[in-house]
Amino acid sequence: MTIVHLRRARTSLVLDARGHGLPRVVHWGADLGPLPTADLPALVDATVPPVVPSSFDAPTVLSLLPEPSAGWSGRPGLAGHRDGRDWSTAFQLTGLDVVDDGGLGPEPSRVAAGGDAVRVSGQERDHGGVGAARVTVRAADPGAGLSLTVEITLTTAGLLTVRHRLRNDGDRPYEVRELTPVLPVPAVATELLDLTGRWCRERAPQRHPWPMGAWVREGRHGRTGHDATLLLVAGTAGFGFGHGEVWAVHTAWSGDHVTVAERRPTGEATLGGGELLAPGEIRLGPGEEYATPLLYAVHSAAGLDGLSDVLHTHLRARPEHPRGPRPVTLNVWEAVYFDHDLDRLRGLADRAAEVGVERFVLDDGWFRGRRHDRAGLGDWWVDDEVWPGGLQPLIDHVRGHGMQFGLWVEPEMVNPDSDLFRAHPDWVLQAPGRLPPEWRHQQVLDLAHPDAYAHLLGRLDAVLSEHDGIAYLKWDHNRDLTEAGHGGRPGVHAQTVAVYRLLDDLRARHPGLEIESCSSGGARVDLEILRRTERVWASDCNDALERLSIQRWTGLLLPPELIGTHIGPERSHTTHRVHDLGFRAVTALFGHHGIEWDISGIGAAERAELAAWVALHKRLRPLLHGGRVVRVDHPDPAVQAHGVVAHDGSHAVYAVSRLATSAAQVPGMVRLPGLDPGRRYRVRPPAGVPEPALLELAPPAWLATGGGVTLSGSVLGSVGLQLPALHPEQALLLEVDTAG
Repeated sequence: MTIVHLRRARTSLVLDARGHGLPRVVHWGADLGPLPTADLPALVDATVPPVVPSSFDAPTVLSLLPEPSAGWSGRPGLAGHRDGRDWSTAFQLTGLDVVDDGGLGPEPSRVAAGGDAVRVSGQERDHGGVGAARVTVRAADPGAGLSLTVEITLTTAGLLTVRHRLRNDGDRPYEVRELTPVLPVPAVATELLDLTGRWCRERAPQRHPWPMGAWVREGRHGRTGHDATLLLVAGTAGFGFGHGEVWAVHTAWSGDHVTVAERRPTGEATLGGGELLAPGEIRLGPGEEYATPLLYAVHSAAGLDGLSDVLHTHLRARPEHPRGPRPVTLNVWEAVYFDHDLDRLRGLADRAAEVGVERFVLDDGWFRGRRHDRAGLGDWWVDDEVWPGGLQPLIDHVRGHGMQFGLWVEPEMVNPDSDLFRAHPDWVLQAPGRLPPEWRHQQVLDLAHPDAYAHLLGRLDAVLSEHDGIAYLKWDHNRDLTEAGHGGRPGVHAQTVAVYRLLDDLRARHPGLEIESCSSGGARVDLEILRRTERVWASDCNDALERLSIQRWTGLLLPPELIGTHIGPERSHTTHRVHDLGFRAVTALFGHHGIEWDISGIGAAERAELAAWVALHKRLRPLLHGGRVVRVDHPDPAVQAHGVVAHDGSHAVYAVSRLATSAAQVPGMVRLPGLDPGRRYRVRPPAGVPEPALLELAPPAWLATGGGVTLSGSVLGSVGLQLPALHPEQALLLEVDTAG
């Protein structure tokens, strides 16, 4: 039928749809430039693999949906059956629509149309935004009784998304076991990087050579999971934050999911991801359809920071992305835990206002029977024994200081010790005849149960409607979904869809309400939940040393303004490690800033220092929440450096942290990437906040003078600066402005 070449930002996508089967991706990666239409067939022909001995008589075709009927012997794109039949497919192309305005200027769309089944039209708005290019592929296998639609979008930022839709055209049910979009990656990608983790140590990177076979990351938690890989990255040997060519995918789904990298002995390499389905979970009746989660795919010729730049640009362009300044938030959990007292909380709000807090969040413990974590979940009424006057007096006090008021909820969970569970034990996700093991004394409400859903939506709506001024919900989710059954069948898919609908319905009733995805810290961080929430809580761990790595790798996917980063107490709640305020403040500066600390008992000097750090964040907030994130590839594992640079190159801020002692007494030069090579910049610590403690060595001359140093962006990015020898677990903040 046709060959399609789409271009956006620094990315090209070339599809070969000339045959009768499903199209194949000829190229996904670096921008190929404005190729003449006449060159496209030659490009396609140049990429066709040869016929090799002891193999098929024709080249194996890796299509948009890998099929054994096309000679593919790797992981199939579709696995399913109809009572043991129709287990193999041979889809035939029935139509192809292209929406493309050229994207890069006045040149024509890169489409070579060869058949009347192709329709080409101008720009159209979808989840990719105005100017995104879109291809819709339609195919059918009448013998198997199935139809397939593939939706491909290349956004203005250069981000690619792929979704499959499978329809049962037969007269009997069809069970879908797996439907996974995949994309090819060239042979130059020889290393893999992904993320794993656990509670309070999320987003731990791991990398290794990409061997033959499949590297499969499965999440079976019923939520995204602490160990979820936000991105699965393939790249050229030795790639880093600022160098190397890399390709990556993200599975945008908040339930069970799979992300996979596969390299075949026949030469193909692929990245893909989709929903991980339990047996019998998706059974399509005649005429019914199943749609995969969106697979987000991104390429960069400039290392991992290039991936983040594309993703951050895309996310910031979404209509639902928060537009106003992200309010500095104080959450009371580590200040009072379950010990709620109106006068104490009023005093805490007073102190919060003094240091510049803009949002005050009441955490767990405000509802009936909730004096500890073993009871009360599900009973979403204000506890009149603890709050005889209700929550409104505290809300009014907080708002009287000009702060927003927020409230913690965990709507999807229920304690067996609750009125709700005693009245409706059948409203719990469970296998027939038994309850799942308890986790934190909790079970999970079955939101696919219509009555349970209606009750929960009604209670949340009532809490918000009955109080004047609740602007924010910290939406928690503190356990995995184990043996999560619905109506005798697996229920994770239905639960995930119901959670999305619950968030959508609640926000429709309360426009302007902001919601945080907090799932015992970072266990529900994905781009589908973030279509309905304004930020994530990266981890329950506020230890600044742990947070440096957690935030660094969470930021691979998300821009700083979507990541909750709070200053914790001097002694960490989770690790018992002790840190100076300056180290905690610098670490928390680069995100959606806040405080998780009982500041009502700190002295005047420490309160003044905290206020200075909050004021600095507010001053830098437009840069931090709008600039380009850069991370430094430094050879010393005891040194970590990162920053944010304004897109026009006029302003930047960097943090250099000492994680531990080094083998060398003085660390090597630290480069400051991302600056305009042709401009001159002055570099110095920002005024108004204390500088970190140094080892017993004289500081570098440029720092000792107090006036900083003025150098070109080329020198700062290629040579760098000699920084002082910091004590372990100290950080130096540097502000960079154009000079002259």
